[in-house]
Amino acid sequence: MKRALMLTTFLATLSGAAQAAEPVEAMQGFLTEHIMGWAASPVVIDAINGQNVTTLGYDAARIDELDQAWRAEVGTSATPTIDPVLFNAASDYLRAQVEAMGGAVTEIFIMDGVGLNVAASDATSDYWQGDEDKWQQTYAVGAGAHHFSEIEFDESSQTYQAQISVTITDPATGAPIGAMTVGVDAELLM
Repeated sequence: MKRALMLTTFLATLSGAAQAAEPVEAMQGFLTEHIMGWAASPVVIDAINGQNVTTLGYDAARIDELDQAWRAEVGTSATPTIDPVLFNAASDYLRAQVEAMGGAVTEIFIMDGVGLNVAASDATSDYWQGDEDKWQQTYAVGAGAHHFSEIEFDESSQTYQAQISVTITDPATGAPIGAMTVGVDAELLM
């Protein structure tokens, strides 16, 4: 019942003709209605700015080393690379947003200025997003950029979803500092 109510509410906020909305229109509505507010949250901004202090100096070899360590840890009990990303104030905030959406959102994660995860509602399959459209079509493009993925099966969340990604800017400077990706249950976009 909660999922049905959430679905109805979710679709109603996306457009006047909610059930007839095209997936791109639905994603644009969700971006405006929800994601932009999450992306401007002080806890998100602070987490990205804090990580950028360290990671903006990383070279490709260091990023690859960290990404390989993350991938090796996924699904294991020892996760020293993953834990700092999953257990921080920004991740708690992201999990609260996922929960509040009642199943409409499958995952949320934020990335820094080199494309490394900063915080996540759940573990992603890899640490470095800098080689993917979710980062290249947002942060790498600049302030105001967003990217809507195709609907696909996501290994991390084990659901069919579309990802909505957006550049995150520092409100103090207007400069891009990172990006956010939100996985939305594909059922809700049809």
